[in-house]
Amino acid sequence: MTARELLARWLARQLPADAAAWLERSAGQIQSSGKDSDLYLAVSLVTRKLGKADLVLSDADLRDANAARSEWDPRGWSADQAARVLLVLALERDPQRLSRALDQLCNSADVSELVAFYRGLPLYPDPPRYLGRATEGLRTNIKGVFEAIALRNPYPSEQFPQAAWNQMVLKALFVGTALWPIVGLDRRANADLARMLSDYAHERWSAGRPVSPELWRCVGPHASGTLLKDLERVLKQGTEPERSAAALALRASPDSAASALLQRDPVLAKAVAGGELTWDRVVAAA
Repeated sequence: MTARELLARWLARQLPADAAAWLERSAGQIQSSGKDSDLYLAVSLVTRKLGKADLVLSDADLRDANAARSEWDPRGWSADQAARVLLVLALERDPQRLSRALDQLCNSADVSELVAFYRGLPLYPDPPRYLGRATEGLRTNIKGVFEAIALRNPYPSEQFPQAAWNQMVLKALFVGTALWPIVGLDRRANADLARMLSDYAHERWSAGRPVSPELWRCVGPHASGTLLKDLERVLKQGTEPERSAAALALRASPDSAASALLQRDPVLAKAVAGGELTWDRVVAAA
């Protein structure tokens, strides 16, 4: 089952019969008419016709989503956002037209509409077409729009060049967004990002401000030299969640000196080695 078919099934199950019928007719009209104006009109009417209830999804639905599109995670979507993506996907057989129409929609969208369109990024055909749109969206000052791109969205990890990826992770910390929902966070860790995050941590320390323990998750795999000194500082002076994060980061470092540093705290070293200490636990404690 395709992503569009899943969205249609979930919405038909949840919406009142008249609302579901309107959505089905509108999608059919968009697909057959060849007029972009039909899409723009339908998108503008979605909230009035369908409301803003949360999209109700079961664990089985989430498994179906991942099967239809690897790493697609629609948790947190609302019914109106799902409907807007469904309407856009009525054009999926014509990627050029879909891309043109989506640009127009984003240029005139309100916040809720932008969130929907950006959450739909991994579902649109010919993904590279939307790279400029996605990276432009990251410049927003609206946290919800930024998170629609950055969190639970496989598009950035698959399409962003390293510089854009690194800026996204750094901005997530800057605006106070958790890192754990970023798809591909561990997979796309890189030395440039580790250095950028170290610089950011030093700026925060100099200003007497806290540093998110999650930051060290992206540093650990590339920690050596001065980065190990950062982790040593956190291990000595940090809060319990920060010290736990430093221990996990040291465990991930390929530098033999990291292992020696970790062994200075036998309790943390044992917890990491035994799997008792994980990033999930660090996030929960923080």
